[in-house]
Amino acid sequence: MRIKVLPLIFFLLIICNRAFPASDTIIIKSGINAEKISADLDSLVNTWYVRMALLNNPESFSDDTAGVQYPDSVYENRLSRINSIIQLKYNSIIRNHIHVYTVRQRDKFSAVLGLKDYYFPMIEDIFDSYGLPAELKYMAVIESALNPNAVSRAGATGLWQFMYSTGRFYGLTINSVVDERRDPIKSTHAAAKYIKDLYNIYDDWILVIAAYNCGPGNVNKAIRRSGNKKDYWEIFYRLPRETRGYIPQYVAAAYAINYYAEHNIRPLPLNIPVATDTIMINKDIHLAQISEVMKIPYGELRALNPQYRTGLIPGSSKPLSLTLPMNHLGDFIDLNDTIRSYRSDFYLNSATRIADPSRSTYLPADIKGKTRLFYTVQEGDNLGYISEWYHVGLSELRYWNNIYRNTIRIGQKLVIYVDPSRSEYYSKINSMSFTEKQQMNGKTVPVNTSTTTAKSISTQSDGEYITYTVRSGDTIWDIVKLFENVTTTDVLSLNNISNPDKIQVGQVLKIKKKS
Repeated sequence: MRIKVLPLIFFLLIICNRAFPASDTIIIKSGINAEKISADLDSLVNTWYVRMALLNNPESFSDDTAGVQYPDSVYENRLSRINSIIQLKYNSIIRNHIHVYTVRQRDKFSAVLGLKDYYFPMIEDIFDSYGLPAELKYMAVIESALNPNAVSRAGATGLWQFMYSTGRFYGLTINSVVDERRDPIKSTHAAAKYIKDLYNIYDDWILVIAAYNCGPGNVNKAIRRSGNKKDYWEIFYRLPRETRGYIPQYVAAAYAINYYAEHNIRPLPLNIPVATDTIMINKDIHLAQISEVMKIPYGELRALNPQYRTGLIPGSSKPLSLTLPMNHLGDFIDLNDTIRSYRSDFYLNSATRIADPSRSTYLPADIKGKTRLFYTVQEGDNLGYISEWYHVGLSELRYWNNIYRNTIRIGQKLVIYVDPSRSEYYSKINSMSFTEKQQMNGKTVPVNTSTTTAKSISTQSDGEYITYTVRSGDTIWDIVKLFENVTTTDVLSLNNISNPDKIQVGQVLKIKKKS
């Protein structure tokens, strides 16, 4: 196969804007993007429809079933039965990614399943119009966890994670009021064009998916350095570290979407309207005006129209689309003049045209009406455990307590906001033992947990290392988060661990001090 050449401007844009810094994710030697997956799912939990679902069903994320794992032959056979012209290979790296979705993040993955009936038909329809395989829809799961408001640390935004220049190159409007990278329909059209351009280069769907992540420049470099081999797995170790986990994550997402029921995972019941329609707006109007006149929750309108950063639809500059639930479309047409005149001096003044200059990638859940509780950090705790016990997002917990990383100290008091109807239930957590708190969430804790939850971090006499004793429920990623400037690769290499899933309770790990 001869690699074709696109215009220079295309290469410059893609190479500069799709090669995300390796610091965005923690990658271990086998290529697991576990932290990125966790961050994407955590961000998704804080979106409007998911928060509303959890508010109405606070036990939805309290999964009382353990993650089911199967022999390799079962995974391989199931992947072979998925209808796909894109080859879905199976190996140990892919198995580890499958476990992230079906075991470690099974509760939050249920939110993705709740959204797929809304986003997948739209993606399939658009991809079909471009002649693209429908199964490329799984890329949206690994790009953003089906969250149109997702923003990476590098600034990639939306369902398809476009950088600014790449989005503009593919015709998306991006300014302080409108960001069409967040528009599910327009960004999917842009992604389809980008994918088609990449296929014209490689004529191989797996390489196309890899190039979508790191840019064709990096893929071409890997091909050259591998003796002109064109198979993804043959150039695997020549690719950027974050891209090594991208294809395994794609295969794992395809598996988890198709076989979630076999792992006892239930889609989170979201009240997202599958039947929606759009109407073109040719005059300025604010989503808050529509909300207050038509009694539609403002959060719902923002969720259906995420491209309007301030809530203002500047239709007077050019016609723009408004998405509404189908059953509200007729009422909007009838009330159009009333809506536009409602508090227009407030909603349509110049202040509404200025976006928030902070580049925050996280919007915390509304705490209005919530009950504030305090939790005192105990030995053996980490932020992941605490967020699970109180059924709040990890990002929320960090935001409420001004925690930038994951470091907490024994005796530290954390503020947590909970539903008032559940405040008595949650107020008991502070006085429970670690075993009781884990069992409350349906987690099995061995009888000897008390010995492993004792203080397990100690400094060796030479001062060069610190040690950590593995506790029940720990994963290598949980452990790494406890230490500053330490990566999973460091810990695995130092302790001669080849399979991160095989760490044992009571195992002592050496952690090299970083200056």
